[in-house]
Amino acid sequence: MDEDQKNHLKAYGVAFFCLKKNIEVDWLLNYRGGSFLIKYNPSIESELKIRGVSYEVIADAQVNAILTEITQAEVNQDIVKLEKAPKIAVYSPKNKLPWDDAVTMVLTYAEIPYDVIYDEDVLKGKLLTYDWLHLHHEDFTGQYGRFWANYHQAAWYQDDVKLQEATAHKMGFNKVSQMKLAVAKTIKNFCGAGGFLFAMCSGTDSYDIALAADGLDICENIFDGDGVDAAAQNKLDFSKTFAFQNFKLDANPYNYEFSDIDNTNQRAIDRTQDFFMLFDFSAKWDVVPAMLTQNHEKVIKGFMGQTTAYKNTLLKPDVLVMGQLKAANEARYIHGNFGQGQWTFYGGHDPEDYQHIVGDPPTDLNLYPNSPGYRLILNNVLFPAAKKKKQKT
Repeated sequence: MDEDQKNHLKAYGVAFFCLKKNIEVDWLLNYRGGSFLIKYNPSIESELKIRGVSYEVIADAQVNAILTEITQAEVNQDIVKLEKAPKIAVYSPKNKLPWDDAVTMVLTYAEIPYDVIYDEDVLKGKLLTYDWLHLHHEDFTGQYGRFWANYHQAAWYQDDVKLQEATAHKMGFNKVSQMKLAVAKTIKNFCGAGGFLFAMCSGTDSYDIALAADGLDICENIFDGDGVDAAAQNKLDFSKTFAFQNFKLDANPYNYEFSDIDNTNQRAIDRTQDFFMLFDFSAKWDVVPAMLTQNHEKVIKGFMGQTTAYKNTLLKPDVLVMGQLKAANEARYIHGNFGQGQWTFYGGHDPEDYQHIVGDPPTDLNLYPNSPGYRLILNNVLFPAAKKKKQKT
């Protein structure tokens, strides 16, 4: 999985394929970019060839030498056993909207199976049957993505509002914002009970904002027919959020922002200088972030979104920053624990489309089989399958 790998993204799909066949996979953290070690099987070799994934067949003596090297105390490498393929769900609207989603695109490209679920499914308890959940480009505050100013006359926007309102009423809610809050709290319970949550773009900050505004009306009348609670800002409860605290809501409903969490409008970074750095973690002692940052590159091209990056000053003290652009004092890739589960937030919309806008065509991942930005997503997909291998004493 270093620079010699022809298709990093599909390699994850092969690892997932093995797990679905009950074939164990060893993830060699920090060894040649985070390689996968699998016991030889002709059917797997055939799958590697079909999918265009680079591989090497090595003798047992070579395997033992590699494992001996990795387990040396002074070497920042380790072995993690992947044992069971996680069941994956993507929280995404089932109606057609004029934008794509990086996670569903890379899952499809890597040939990793997933199910699409949405509000009604979540509220009916379907989430309990999954191990891993991704939050699509979403607005959990009930403000329809803050698209009103530019798109309220567009057919897709009007259709989405009607569908969201119909679903809310069907599920017994007076407002879409109330339904979205209930969904957000159900997802929080899923994570607390041991689930793995991954979110990108507006699915990150709007989620925390909804949790902090539990019981408050923060939607202007253009969204829900009545005004906001004028004292809502002072009533926010940051103890209920995963990642962010002390943020200020954006009170202008015509702005394409929910709060000051996102650093998009303040960053002033030229595209040619827009990169973020992954932190190095100890593979033997900080196994979780080491898994989540496995890559053949440590400097990742930046990419924008409705929520591009997070102001470091608004992160909770226990949030682990795994990738940041220090010059802009912003975090791009963060992680944390909640209850028995874990969550990861990744800023931006599409790692290979710098400034994706509504209506742009989806990225063709055949052109980016070695994308380090997309690899970070797939690290999270495999993460629930991992069990730390015990070292001999």
